[in-house]
Amino acid sequence: MVVVYDFPNEHWKHLRTTTVVESPFAPVRLRTAVAKRFKRVDNAKAMISKVLLVAESRFRRLDAPELLAAVYAGQIFADGNAVTRATRRAAA
Repeated sequence: MVVVYDFPNEHWKHLRTTTVVESPFAPVRLRTAVAKRFKRVDNAKAMISKVLLVAESRFRRLDAPELLAAVYAGQIFADGNAVTRATRRAAA
């Protein structure tokens, strides 16, 4: 039922939060009233993109980035630990 456990346990805290999606747009939301005052759309877009670039520089780094390749390759994780062939045979 909970897919989070199918990933490495180092990634669990990143998967259980929506902060990654919400935090970059918080400064943009604060400045949307200001952006509405711009006479040209290009100026508003430039300001919003710059705000997003500044917010991106403060993003928290992913724990255990070396495990991303294994997750992308389709390696199976059970309860946050990598499942090897020896582990699968022992369970069977």
